[in-house]
Amino acid sequence: QVQLVESGGGLVQPGGSLKLSCAASGFIADHHAIGWFRQAPGKEREGVSCISGGDGTISYEDSVKGRFTISRDNAKNTVYLQMNSLRPEDMGVYYCGVDLIIGSSCLGGYRSLEVRGQGTKVTVSS
Repeated sequence: QVQLVESGGGLVQPGGSLKLSCAASGFIADHHAIGWFRQAPGKEREGVSCISGGDGTISYEDSVKGRFTISRDNAKNTVYLQMNSLRPEDMGVYYCGVDLIIGSSCLGGYRSLEVRGQGTKVTVSS
């Protein structure tokens, strides 16, 4: 059974850092595109970052470039999102999603990624 479990959210001051984890089970994360989404209150879910299966090609949404880093630990079957220099506009519930096609990449954007977890909440406030 394909599952994704997000963790690592919390309360942080502006300028602070958090590292989110997306633990995958039921499939090999290295073989699939996995991405991070976020949803702020009253707003639609948006893609934040994606890492392709195989070659690990990475993409970021413009507002997080230079501040967020996505990575994958194949031994732990887990994808991470290191978030630095957090801003109030980064607040929201963060989810991870997977493209279940083997060898999938992020070139097609976030539409092919299925969110499977409950999300983890990030609050940025002083």
